[in-house]
Amino acid sequence: MGAHDALRERAAEHGQSHVFAFWDRLDEAGRARLAAQVNEVDFALVARQKALLDGAEASQAPEFEPPELVGLERDEHAEQRVTEARVAGEEQLARGEVGFLLVAGGQASRLGYDGPKGAFPVGPVSGRTLFELHARRLRAAEERYGARIPWYVMTSRANDSATREFFGQHDSFGLDAEQVMFFEQAMIPALDLEGRILLSAPDSLFLAPNGHGGTLAALAASGALADARERGLRTFSYFQVDNPLVRPADPVFLGLHRASRARMSSKVVAKRDADEKVGVIGRVDGQLGCIEYSDLPAELREARDAEGRLLFRAGNIAAHLLELDFVEELTQEGLELPWHVARKRMRALDERGELADVDGVKFETFIFDALGRSPESVTLEVERRLEFSPVKNAAGSDSPASARRDLCALFGGWVAAAGEELPAPDAEGSPPVEVDPLLAEDEATFLALPERPARRNEAGHLYER
Repeated sequence: MGAHDALRERAAEHGQSHVFAFWDRLDEAGRARLAAQVNEVDFALVARQKALLDGAEASQAPEFEPPELVGLERDEHAEQRVTEARVAGEEQLARGEVGFLLVAGGQASRLGYDGPKGAFPVGPVSGRTLFELHARRLRAAEERYGARIPWYVMTSRANDSATREFFGQHDSFGLDAEQVMFFEQAMIPALDLEGRILLSAPDSLFLAPNGHGGTLAALAASGALADARERGLRTFSYFQVDNPLVRPADPVFLGLHRASRARMSSKVVAKRDADEKVGVIGRVDGQLGCIEYSDLPAELREARDAEGRLLFRAGNIAAHLLELDFVEELTQEGLELPWHVARKRMRALDERGELADVDGVKFETFIFDALGRSPESVTLEVERRLEFSPVKNAAGSDSPASARRDLCALFGGWVAAAGEELPAPDAEGSPPVEVDPLLAEDEATFLALPERPARRNEAGHLYER
C-alpha cells in the first residue's frame, strides 16, 4: 500500500473519505499538497469536535460571579500594596525575568490593507506601524531597566513569511534580530454541520487558526518555550498586536502578580456601559475565565454594586501575565483547553466541487480559559484612555480613526500639561500630536524631561529623540 493509499484509508476510517473526492482531477503538485494537509490532520481531535458540535446546544446554564478586582479606586492599604508591587516589578524587569509574547497572526484585510495587521500604520503623526510602536516600547523598557527583553511573536500560516520579511526590511526596528523569535499558530480544519471536513479547493482543506489559546501549545511545539527557559525568563507578558496603547512592561502588574503567587493574571478596563459588546473577566461555575457578552444574561449585564458601578464591568483587554512554569505544566502532556464553536457561512466547495456559501463551523481555543487552571490570579483594572484603544474595525469604534483620536487625546494632554503649544485640530477635531515611547511612556516622565524635542510639520507635532 502506497503512502497516499494509507492516507485515504485513514480518512475513510474516520468518516472523512470525501476529502479525496476530487483526487482524480489533481495533478501531481495538487495531490502532494492535499496529502500533506491530510497527513497533518488530527482525526481524533476532529471526532471530538464533531461530538462537541452534536451536543453544543445541550449545556446547562452556568452560574456567573464577578472577579476580585484590584480597582482604580484604592484605600491607603491598597496604595501601599501597589507601591510595593511597583518596586518588586521593576526588580523583575531589571533581572531580565520578563519576555514579551505577542499574538500577531491576523491580516489587516478588514482595514483595507494587504498585509499583516502589525504592519498597519497607526502613529497619528509618524505613521509608525503597530509592530514598530510595540518594538519601541520594548526598547524603552530595556533602556529603563538595563536588561534584555526577548520578544516572542506568534504568526499564522497566512502571514508568517510576510511578517518575517517586514521585520527584516526594518532591521527588527532597532532590536537585535536574535532577541526576536517567530513561531506559527497551528491550523485546524473547519467542518460542515454534519462534522465533515470542508474543502477550500479540490487540493486544499479549509483550514483556520486554532484561536489565541493555541499560543501556549505553539510556544512549546516551536521551541520558543525552551528558548525562554534558556534565557532565564520566569514570566511572559502576553498581548495582542492590535492595541497601540498596550503596556507589556508594567512593573505594578508584574509585582502584584508575583506577590499573589499567581500563575496567570489579567488586565481589564471598566466597560463603558452595560451594552458594550466586550467579554468580561469573571467566574463561571466557580472557575475564573472570560464571560462572553452574549453569554451573560441581560439582568447580570445591568446589575450594579453598592456604589452604582456595573457588577460585571471588568472588560477583557487581552493583556495577561503567565508564569513560564505554568505554561510548561499546561503543555507538558498536550494542552486541552475547551473548544469554542463558531457557526459561520463559509466559502467552500460543494459536492460538485464548486465554490459556494455553505454553513459551517470553526473551532477555537481561547487563552483566557487557562485562567481557571491558575489557583491564584490578579485582575488589575487600568484606565482605558491610557492602555486600550484597539484597531479591529474599518470604521467607527475600535478603528484606525478611533485609535488615532485616542492617541492624540492622550499625548495632547501631556503636551498641554507641559505648557507646550498644541497644533490646530485636524478634521477629526483632535490636535495631531504624538509622543515616541522611546522619549516617554507616561505623563510624569514627559513632564520631567529637561528638553522636549518636537518635529513640527503639516502632519502635526512629533515628540521624539
